[in-house]
Amino acid sequence: MSETDAHRSPDVKRQSSPGVSRRDMLKLGIGVAVGASAVGGLAYLGGSAPPATERVQSGAGGSKWVHPAQYYRKMSKGSVQCTLCPKECYVGRNGRGYCDVRENRDGEYYTLVYGRAASVNIDPIEKKPLFHVVPGSPIFSFATAGCNLECKNCQNWQLSQSRPEDLRALDLPPAKLVERARGSGCSLIAGTYNEPVIFYEYMLAVAREGKKNGVRSTIISAGYINREPMLELCRELAAVKVDLKSMRDEFYQSNCEGTLKPVLDTIELVREQGVWLEIVYLVIPGLNDSEEEIRDLARWTHEHVGADVPLHFSRFHPQYRLKHLPPTPYETLDRCYEIAREEGLHYVYVGNVPDHRGANTYCPKCGKLLIRRRLYQVAENHVRDGRCEFCGQSIPGVWS
Repeated sequence: MSETDAHRSPDVKRQSSPGVSRRDMLKLGIGVAVGASAVGGLAYLGGSAPPATERVQSGAGGSKWVHPAQYYRKMSKGSVQCTLCPKECYVGRNGRGYCDVRENRDGEYYTLVYGRAASVNIDPIEKKPLFHVVPGSPIFSFATAGCNLECKNCQNWQLSQSRPEDLRALDLPPAKLVERARGSGCSLIAGTYNEPVIFYEYMLAVAREGKKNGVRSTIISAGYINREPMLELCRELAAVKVDLKSMRDEFYQSNCEGTLKPVLDTIELVREQGVWLEIVYLVIPGLNDSEEEIRDLARWTHEHVGADVPLHFSRFHPQYRLKHLPPTPYETLDRCYEIAREEGLHYVYVGNVPDHRGANTYCPKCGKLLIRRRLYQVAENHVRDGRCEFCGQSIPGVWS
C-alpha cells in the first residue's frame, strides 16, 4: 500500500460506498440530529451530572488531550506506519490515520483523545451485553470520537464517524475517570460506544489505574486490532465483548471497510489469555442471516473458543446507512437461537427483543432457569458462587 493511498481525507476514503457518510455531511455542512447520549455533549444517566468543577468543553483547541501514541514505526521523510490495527495506515507528515484520532506530527505519532471523553454514561451491564459479568451491576461507560471501521449499521455513528474536534468533550484523564466511576458506585468500567481500540492509550491507562483502585475494566469492541497491542490490553482487562459482524469476509469489506480474519484472531486470543469473553452477532436481514452462515458461526464458536462462551444474537433496527432494511424478524432470531443450541453452545442469548426466553440464562446440566432478565434488569438470579443453585453445576463467568 502506498502512502498516498493509505492516507486519504475522510471524505475521499468513503466515496466507494453508496450513500452519504457522517463525515461527508459534516464537510457539506448538513445538519444532523443526534440523541443526548452522543454528539453535542455528554450523557449522564440516572440523574447524575458533572460536578460543578467539571465543564463540557468545545472540540477545538484540544492540545491537552494530545498524548504519544503506541504501536507505530517511523518511515522515511517523516512518515509513520501505525501498527495498532490491521489497517496499518501509512501516515504522512501532519496527516491522520483512518480512525481520524491518531496524527503524525513531524514524524512522531500521537493520539488526540487521551482523556477526551465525548460520551459518558452509567449503564446496566446487561446493556453491553455482558450477561456473565456481575449481573445487575452498573458499569461506568465512556467513549471518544472515531473508529477504525465504518459499519453501515452503526448505531453510534455520531461518535464513531466524527473527528475529535467535531464534538464537545469532558476532560476526564484516567485517574479522574476512575475516581468518577468509584464515586458513582461503579466497580466496573467499559470502553464502549465507538471503538476502544482507537483510544487505546487512554483505555490502557484507565484499566491500569482502575486495577490500583479496585475497579475492573472491560471493552466493548469490534475486535479489529493487531495481536501485540491486544495482548498488552488483555493483561489489564476483566472482560471483553466482541461484536462479530459476519462469518463472511465479503460482508466485512462491503459493510464495514474491514476484514474478517483479524476479528476471529482477536476472539481466539482473548479466550487463550483467560479473559472473560462474550460474542455478539447483529442479525441483519438479507446480509448475514442465512441459516448456513449462522450455523458456520455456531460451529466456529464451539470449535475455536468453546461451548461455554456466550453468544448473543441481537435484533437489527434500521439506522445510519441501512435505513432501507427492515428490522430482524422475530422468527429469524428464534431460528438463530435454535441453531446455536443444536450446535452445542451452552449459553445462547437473544437481544433487543423484550421478554424473549433468550434473554435468560439456563443451567446446561439440569436445565433450570438461573437468571431471569427483563429488559436490562435482573429479576431472578440463582447462580451462587459461580454454581447452579439447584444442581451445583459450575457456570462460567465473573460473578463477583
